[in-house]
Amino acid sequence: MSLYDFAAQSIDNQPVALSQYKGQVMLIVNTASACGFTPQFAGLEKLHQTYGDKGLVVLGFPCNQFASQDPGDDAQIANFCQKNYGVSFQMMSKIQVKGDGAHPLYQWLTAEAPGILGSKAIKWNFTKFLVGRDGRVIKRYAPQDAPQKIAKDIEAALAA
Repeated sequence: MSLYDFAAQSIDNQPVALSQYKGQVMLIVNTASACGFTPQFAGLEKLHQTYGDKGLVVLGFPCNQFASQDPGDDAQIANFCQKNYGVSFQMMSKIQVKGDGAHPLYQWLTAEAPGILGSKAIKWNFTKFLVGRDGRVIKRYAPQDAPQKIAKDIEAALAA
């Protein structure tokens, strides 16, 4: 199984087969609009602008499971991201990333790249997964890992 076996909904409610990104490097992030880490949207957008034409795809998955920090609907979230951070990378429809209702993509991501001490659970907003051109998870990053800290790993994945 690889990333390309999954599908999701875009924030404007269109089906997205992740197989359309085959051969590209992907950074997948669970986001929130009212979190202490929300300013990372700017850094994610910068990664998208810097590496997008080299083969990087950034996917943001809004989630309201952590202290209700993304209570809006998809339209409100899309507006917030665009207005406040100029987000032009692909935002997806709000999902659950942990627990029994976790989206199948996140069930797979957390199984492929467990967190600290082997924990599979997503602990907070802005957990990031870097996926290689082969659709396999390269690395998981903690919420406090700023997007710019991931740039060297992205460059290595793009060069592979």
